[in-house]
Amino acid sequence: MTMPFYVAPEQVMKDRAEYAQKGIARGRSLVATVYADGVLIVAENPSRSLHKISEIYDRIAFAGVGKYNEYDQLRVAGVRHADTKGFAFSREDVDARSLANLYAQFLGNVFTHEMKPLEVEILVAELGTGGRPDQLYHIAYEGTITDEDRFAVLGGEAETIAERVGADWRADRDLGEAIRAAVRALGGPDRSLTSTDLEVALLSRQNGRRTFRRVTNGELDTVLAGDPGAALDAGGDRGRRRTSGGPDDEAAAEGAVDAEPPPG
Repeated sequence: MTMPFYVAPEQVMKDRAEYAQKGIARGRSLVATVYADGVLIVAENPSRSLHKISEIYDRIAFAGVGKYNEYDQLRVAGVRHADTKGFAFSREDVDARSLANLYAQFLGNVFTHEMKPLEVEILVAELGTGGRPDQLYHIAYEGTITDEDRFAVLGGEAETIAERVGADWRADRDLGEAIRAAVRALGGPDRSLTSTDLEVALLSRQNGRRTFRRVTNGELDTVLAGDPGAALDAGGDRGRRRTSGGPDDEAAAEGAVDAEPPPG
């Protein structure tokens, strides 16, 4: 009589966790940090078209590390959910916490019930308004949510980079100081990252209703050079990347990329 093949549930969960962790660790890291006027997100990403950081809604940003095609599907789903909720109720009803909960439920279900877990870690950030604090929600591959109040590090050598960020963190930093500190933490003592290695975006209280914008390479070069006159928040629209419509238009434009790069 043939004996049925049996694997203990604990071993199954352990194997899935190791598989996801290895895929995420192969990717390049990402740092999100609160600064004086908002939330800054800096990712090591040499691609100019395959974005790790994107806008979800007026005050909400999304960032991911791991397999691009997997976290980009999550981004598009978040944009659609936020757009539908904002249309059905009001724009103020769209918040990062509910989005983070939805992402956590989905990732947890996939990790528990599917053969292969998603090799991703994602971040949902919301700019605080009306005296409310900024929000950073780090969602892991198995659906665990961590509410960060100062900074979050995803992917790659996350623990080592987090130690560097924590040692250099101040709440009253301006945007230029925050960018340089995040880049130093990502590069470490042995590497010097340039603007072509980086993707930088922010949620700023200086930018009006649509608080999200990307920092262009020219601006980034100026900031990394330590120019004290580089006030990126001033003017709001300087270097801002806009689409002709709402956030769903950006989702369609960025989601049209067919190529899948290596994890990261």
